[in-house]
Amino acid sequence: MKKHYKLTIAVVLLVAVVAAIAYCAANYSFSARDLYEWYKEHMTYAVIALLMGIESSIVPLPSEVVVPPAAYFSLQAHSQLEIFMVMVTATVGAYVGSIVNYVLSMIIGRPLIYAFADSKVGHMFMLNSDKLRHAEDYFQRKGSVAIFLGRLLPAVRHLISIPAGMSKMNFLKFSVYTILGAGVWNAVLSGFGYMLYLVVPDDAQLFDALEHYNEYLKAAGYGLILLIVVYLVVRHYKKKRSKQLAAREENTESQH
Repeated sequence: MKKHYKLTIAVVLLVAVVAAIAYCAANYSFSARDLYEWYKEHMTYAVIALLMGIESSIVPLPSEVVVPPAAYFSLQAHSQLEIFMVMVTATVGAYVGSIVNYVLSMIIGRPLIYAFADSKVGHMFMLNSDKLRHAEDYFQRKGSVAIFLGRLLPAVRHLISIPAGMSKMNFLKFSVYTILGAGVWNAVLSGFGYMLYLVVPDDAQLFDALEHYNEYLKAAGYGLILLIVVYLVVRHYKKKRSKQLAAREENTESQH
């Protein structure tokens, strides 16, 4: 009875999310112009550093949506940004965010960090013990150079400073590898922005393209939200089911 009750709640929540998405799609129009204007007005050096600091923490904010657009807009005639300073501020932000992870990991310690990763709050940040263990194993295999290489790997980048803090890695060495790795990665991302500029040198042309595909982008966005919700619900129940099966097996073995 309890199982069916929880399943009913999950279905009701899923239907509510779908209804909310449908309501927003019908009553609120996402405009590519809004996104375009936001980037133009708010993409300052301080915002770049802040977003990259968040990207290097446990918050899953991809640097691919920060640095390439900033680099592209820095090449426009009306821009107050310079592409070299975009790379520098992005690297500084990534370094500061990594220091936060490093220090907290050193202070809190391994058991509490893993407990947090498997908590509901940790799952909200898309963390779990398997991801942390993957980053820790990578750090142990590669040693100090893992900090540099990890900054270039999407699945490891924002977590690699955690095992460095837990192992109390030399801070100067950690800083050097972090700055070098983040600098190389941000140079690559800035290169993407520069290549976009070579293809579409006038940002007005870029806006026209965004506006042309606005309906497709909106549909894709709502679809992505729905897929994420479905994925989270399915993952939750699969994980819960596996725990129940494991508990039953333990009970069966204990009885024998």
